[in-house]
Amino acid sequence: MTSEPVTIRAIYRYPVKGLSPQPLERTRLSIGQTIPADRLYAIENGPCGFDPAAPVYFPKQRFLMLMRNERLASLGTHYDDPSHTLVIHAKGREAARGDLRTPKGRAAIETFFAAFCANELRGPPRVLYGAGHSFSDVARKVISIINLASVAATEDAVGAPVNPLRFRGNLYVTGWPAWHEFDLIGRTIVIDDKARLQVVKRIQRCAATDVDPDIGIRDLSIPRALMDNFGHTDCGVYAEVTAAGDIAVGNGVNVAIS
Repeated sequence: MTSEPVTIRAIYRYPVKGLSPQPLERTRLSIGQTIPADRLYAIENGPCGFDPAAPVYFPKQRFLMLMRNERLASLGTHYDDPSHTLVIHAKGREAARGDLRTPKGRAAIETFFAAFCANELRGPPRVLYGAGHSFSDVARKVISIINLASVAATEDAVGAPVNPLRFRGNLYVTGWPAWHEFDLIGRTIVIDDKARLQVVKRIQRCAATDVDPDIGIRDLSIPRALMDNFGHTDCGVYAEVTAAGDIAVGNGVNVAIS
């Protein structure tokens, strides 16, 4: 193990699945929940049967997402908590704005995606929301943790710079050796001696990581490079919050002894 302190380098959330991240300086973790407002909304790509009154997990292929719709990464988006307003910028200009709680606001966003993703749609795009639901890639409510040393090892394997945001994580951690996060499956980590998270699963990577998160172009082959060099396609881990607490960039991260 390295003597470098293990700390949180960055915190991100993704209010709308498939769209751009929002950095957070601090947030609160609650037991059994995601980062607040993470994957709170999704854009349905053709009818999938989602019932907002009884929301359940659907696979990511039912929504607009980077694995198939890399153009999404070229958009700049901002979500405002108090107003539930999503603002979309395309080519440096505001392209759409809407309060996602209202039919008019959702229609403005849906109209934009009907044109922007016209050749990739299986039906009319629809903004989806379900109270208490997160449109995560997995059915469990989890926090995704990315070890920046593993990203650096991936860079070496690819032979090119790799923006850590390709992995669309919630917490980016520095101080662990590369791939150490895999050794923590089943263990509990403690952030700032308060919040506790049990590490539950490695994150298998898909073609979404091949997309440059700034310009929306598929320019690398990260899952293939991971398999060719390390014998797996994983980077990062999922963890479930088992004790609530406020966390912030710069907080220390420790592995619980028991």
